[in-house]
Amino acid sequence: MPESGQKTTQGHISEPAPVVTAARRTGLLVTLVLGGLTALPPLSMDMYLPALPEVTGALRAPAATVQLTLTACLAGMALGQLVVGPMSDKWGRRRPLLIGMAVYVLATAVCALAPSAELLIGFRLLQGLAGAAGIVIARAVVRDLYDGVEMARFFSTLMLISGVAPIIAPLIGGQILRLTDWRGVFHVLTVIGVLLTVVVWRFLHETLPPERRHEGGVGQALRTMRGLLADRVFTGYMLTGGLAFAALFAYISASPFVVQEIYGASPQTFSLLFGLNSVGLVAVGQINGKLLVGRVSLDKALGFGLGTILLAGLALTLMTTGVLGEVGLAPIAAGLFVLMSAMGLAMPNTNAQALMRTPHAAGSASALLGTSSFLIGAVASPLVGIAGEHTAVPMAVVQLSCAVLALACFLGLCRPWRATEAPRATEAPRATEPRTGGPA
Repeated sequence: MPESGQKTTQGHISEPAPVVTAARRTGLLVTLVLGGLTALPPLSMDMYLPALPEVTGALRAPAATVQLTLTACLAGMALGQLVVGPMSDKWGRRRPLLIGMAVYVLATAVCALAPSAELLIGFRLLQGLAGAAGIVIARAVVRDLYDGVEMARFFSTLMLISGVAPIIAPLIGGQILRLTDWRGVFHVLTVIGVLLTVVVWRFLHETLPPERRHEGGVGQALRTMRGLLADRVFTGYMLTGGLAFAALFAYISASPFVVQEIYGASPQTFSLLFGLNSVGLVAVGQINGKLLVGRVSLDKALGFGLGTILLAGLALTLMTTGVLGEVGLAPIAAGLFVLMSAMGLAMPNTNAQALMRTPHAAGSASALLGTSSFLIGAVASPLVGIAGEHTAVPMAVVQLSCAVLALACFLGLCRPWRATEAPRATEAPRATEPRTGGPA
């Protein structure tokens, strides 16, 4: 029998009443705070994108070296999640999150003062390590409060909120460059980090009560992650999401040079195109959450999204290699728009499907999902510049390759045509109905 004050869902113990009550009382605030936390990575990346060519000249570094400032931040976010995720399962969500946000603010402030590319790379790595707290804990909080279809819907809601960030971030970055140099971008990011830290401290309640925390140390965390990776279906969704994210990050890393250097667009034009692509991602994410979830299986929506990404990658490869003749910016932009929009189906559904299998270790599972995505993305980043700054072929080839591998992992490991297999017997049972009391 569940203890007094707890609710049950199909015989399983749900979250304690105080957590439900707090979530109901601050539902909209929690939604906005989690949206802000998930928006921080695209803010950190995308506000900086229009400044990449300027950084190359200001620090007298080659484009490949400057692109490592993106790779370092991405790798830091990947590795940081492996630490923060298990910490949040042991100590709760708030404490690791507040520490991470404080370090993020300090690292970002130092980035604004970096005198060399090497120092900038180092502090971008630290910025990523600290910023990982917001990414992994936001997903874990969603898992604390939701299950099933409701969790998929909430991830789509988060995509609406966090999707505003990549829309406005390059626009803000482009306008900052009209007023000051690239260092001003990091000054603005520092202010955003301070404000978000204050909001988290004031309004985000603890969602993991002491009785649901893990007491083990590093060894226990490693055993938990090993158990998660032993689940073939979880690993399949993890790799599928990571490879899809790598296709997206190939675009993020290469597009400033492709649009501005190859096709001669201004930083403001690049920012507008980037924002339009982000609108497509957000719009499709909302179609997924409002219209498809509950009517179409998550696997069908995910499969359609992956197929669309693959077709867009193929079209971009044919255009950039000259198979279709000389093409201008408009066809390339159209292909990138389709690819980005399809991410609105791939990203929320892979997260939801994977986390539905892991109610007993949401922090560790979220860490593995985030780490795999960021590590694979970090590998994709330098590959897009391997042939220099004057060809878009590597970007398209990387995107197509990632799409093919993502679809292969989805079909080969997740096997969506079969009934979803239950987690291994060593795992805690998972609820199959949506939880109640989460943020609305």
